[in-house]
Amino acid sequence: MFVANYMTKNPVTVSADTSVDEATGLMKMNHFRRLPVMKDGKVIGIISDRDISRIAPSPATTLSKYEINSLLAKMPVTDVMSAPIVSVSDEATVEEAALLMCNNKIGGMPVVSSVGVLVGIITETDIFRVFVKVMGLASGKMRVTLDFKDKIGATKEIADVFAKHDLNIDSFVSFNTPNGDSEAIIRGNFPGIEKIKVDLEHLGYKVSHITKIGTL
Repeated sequence: MFVANYMTKNPVTVSADTSVDEATGLMKMNHFRRLPVMKDGKVIGIISDRDISRIAPSPATTLSKYEINSLLAKMPVTDVMSAPIVSVSDEATVEEAALLMCNNKIGGMPVVSSVGVLVGIITETDIFRVFVKVMGLASGKMRVTLDFKDKIGATKEIADVFAKHDLNIDSFVSFNTPNGDSEAIIRGNFPGIEKIKVDLEHLGYKVSHITKIGTL
């Protein structure tokens, strides 16, 4: 899963001398939440609806609507944009992009090529779409949660139980919990789940939750 395959290509951009008023209009018209700001072919910042809301007048302002619009029409985006920017390479994985956005508390960022040219933009919505696709959520899957003590060979032992029942696992994710134990999330089409549950618990894997997500 690479950023280049999930980003929005050829994003709408604004130049450094674009007014805040014009940028706001572009975002509203195209239903965007952010626009890369360009200068001399390079991304120098990004302006978002959050940046614009920071300079929006409060109800207590003494300025008239005409005066406010006049000010925003003159103010360049460089006065309010976020800079320096956090960007990601088009060769990076989606996981790397998600980690960057999480660590920097941002909802989207420009995607640049190896020579620094803007080639796209990736947002939290794109990440959510990848998550839904990878997990097969839209097609309807059963989700089984297992709690267990971490041990070598646990993944194979769990997979063997499903194989014994001639069932295919669509996705398998395991991770450590805060208390030091492990948890596994398994998704797939699992008829006869009660028999599988008995076999898993016999091996020491507690089935703590079963649900179905999607429309299948």
